[in-house]
Amino acid sequence: MQNQPAVNHLRFNIFVNLMDGAFFGLALGFASFVTIIPLFVNTLTSSALLIGLIPAIHAVGWQLPQLLTANRVSRLRRFKPMVIWMTSQERLPFIGLAALAWFLPNIGKGTALAITFLLLIWQGLGAGFAANPWLSMVAKIIPADIRGTFLGAQSAAANLLASLSAILAGLILERLAHPTNYVMCFLLASLAMGVSWFFLSLTREHENPPSVPGETSQTFWKDVLAILRQHADFRMFILVRSLLAFATLAFAFFTVYAVRIHGVSEARIGLMTGVLMGTQIAANPIMGWLGDRWGHRSIMEGGVLACIASAAIAWWAPNPNWFFLVFVLVGVGNVSVWTTGLAMTLEFGDEADRPAYIGLANTLVAPSTILAPFLGGWLVDRSGFPAAFGLSILCGIVTLVVLLIIRKK
Repeated sequence: MQNQPAVNHLRFNIFVNLMDGAFFGLALGFASFVTIIPLFVNTLTSSALLIGLIPAIHAVGWQLPQLLTANRVSRLRRFKPMVIWMTSQERLPFIGLAALAWFLPNIGKGTALAITFLLLIWQGLGAGFAANPWLSMVAKIIPADIRGTFLGAQSAAANLLASLSAILAGLILERLAHPTNYVMCFLLASLAMGVSWFFLSLTREHENPPSVPGETSQTFWKDVLAILRQHADFRMFILVRSLLAFATLAFAFFTVYAVRIHGVSEARIGLMTGVLMGTQIAANPIMGWLGDRWGHRSIMEGGVLACIASAAIAWWAPNPNWFFLVFVLVGVGNVSVWTTGLAMTLEFGDEADRPAYIGLANTLVAPSTILAPFLGGWLVDRSGFPAAFGLSILCGIVTLVVLLIIRKK
């Protein structure tokens, strides 16, 4: 049963956290890990491998630390202080990117490329150390029967503002001189991140006794191993999330492929990014609401089909107009990986051991998340974009088969 203090502040917490998500999305429209930052790195290097690593660094940074923080998080009386401090570390690097773009003419491409990846690693790890306490806080302040709906609504708010800022970012990139255009995009992203942080800091969270009293580190890790041994459904969930990293590896290359092969302009890329965000605006609340009622696994199956179709259409597309449909399908696929994946993660465990489940569900997926773009980038550099798209399709089919097998059990 939901704690009464959480119920008393429910409407307020929903509002401020929706605003947090909305302005976070506004920031990412100006500095997208799928479009804007890859385009910036594309001005520094032609390596598809390095470009493909950009969303992977963000994802791995978010996933990898979560199990390492689980024991500490499980002892916290309030999650918010840790969330506020750690999420600052995922927001500050955008100011660094703006400064880097400003000084780019003076420092050279090689140095700028190295600094860019250091900033991306900092950003990703900051997100990762904030993730477990943030998810635990969400599970604490949002009732279980509306979590999918809330996460979908928050993501929809993020994508609504991101779709607008993405279009504006495309215009900025086209109309301002390089690198001033990227300076402006990253500065606007930093400003929006600050507003997002302000709303998040308003969250009202009551104080509880530690969920796990006095557990030693050795005992905690024994409990973690017991979860993996005894919970077969959870092991299969981790397998599916690991496979999804390979099913979605093509996503990192769609933008660069459209620019290099089909000659799509930067302004049109901004419009396509807006279509992607617009799709997620609609798909997030709908898929979250349906997941609360029909089961999130069924929604994930539909998302995997969208992943397969996006890579197939990008491979086949006779002209760049088809990439509008590609990005629509990417939007549906992203929702199934992100929103549906989060909702499914919070279904495992109770308040005492939920941080361990959250950590396992993300940290154990991190190796696949980093390996997939390495493999995809290697294939692009060696055999071209279609090879990576084909691998993504194959892995999507395998993921769908595993989901169907689980359904029959």
